[in-house]
Amino acid sequence: MPSGDSEAASALDQAASVFLGLRPRLFGIAYRMLGSSAEAEDIVQEVWVRWQTTDRTAVLDPAAFLATATTRLAINLAQSARKRRETYVGPWLPEPVDTGADPEAGAERGEELELAVLLLLERLSPTERAAYVLRESFDYPYGQIAAILKMSETNTRQLVSRARKRIAAERRTPVSSAAHRRLLTAFLAAAQTGDLAVLEELFAADVVNYSDGGGAVRGASRIPVIGRTRVAKFMKAFAPRFWPGTTIDWVEANGRPGVLISHGDTVTAFVTISASARGIDQILWVMNPAKLAGVSPGPAG
Repeated sequence: MPSGDSEAASALDQAASVFLGLRPRLFGIAYRMLGSSAEAEDIVQEVWVRWQTTDRTAVLDPAAFLATATTRLAINLAQSARKRRETYVGPWLPEPVDTGADPEAGAERGEELELAVLLLLERLSPTERAAYVLRESFDYPYGQIAAILKMSETNTRQLVSRARKRIAAERRTPVSSAAHRRLLTAFLAAAQTGDLAVLEELFAADVVNYSDGGGAVRGASRIPVIGRTRVAKFMKAFAPRFWPGTTIDWVEANGRPGVLISHGDTVTAFVTISASARGIDQILWVMNPAKLAGVSPGPAG
């Protein structure tokens, strides 16, 4: 191999090594920004293409360069995704990722990975979301966030502060992972039998049931069901049509216990909850088949 070709191959190998070392973080930024592992993967692939074609000798800090490219692409995609989600059929929920099989997906601050938190992040503007994710999930200095977002450090601090306040105002302190699993186990048992009394005891007064079927799944409610009594009655009515013939597999998704529900060999739903000292606050059913590829059955029990 001519020396020029050898040097180019060596440089590309080095570029690939740098990129692969940072890839989990880049995916983590994009996923938290978008709530979609498929869209996050697209962003990461685009960043890899840019990294290959960049004059890397002029890049003083590869990690900063790659994080900046990822964040800006994610902001752009989040802006168009917001418009698409206005026409989404029924409630939109983030796409779960299997953090049991892929611990690196939740290797940073896991609380910002929970589905309930990702759902709250959707209510922020894309730029607010980027500032919050970079600071709260990845502990980027304000100066670096400001450079990524092309704004002053003062404005960046205000952006993060405003996002924190909005998230804190809408989020109750979650229970431990063990308590979360106990509540989910109890919920599943009561839901399968349609036990109204047990369901109402498990629920917070303002519990919300979200079913994301994307318009492709019969039985997925196209509006959120709200309130202890209404959700319990909905579960009772739902039980005889949904549960017979199903199997349940436990997984760790987005840093919390969840379950995959299958009919035969086909996974038909991922279910998890958010819960606080008041009880189960949210029941999250991801039923859109396009969103179930990122989690897979694990050991039962």
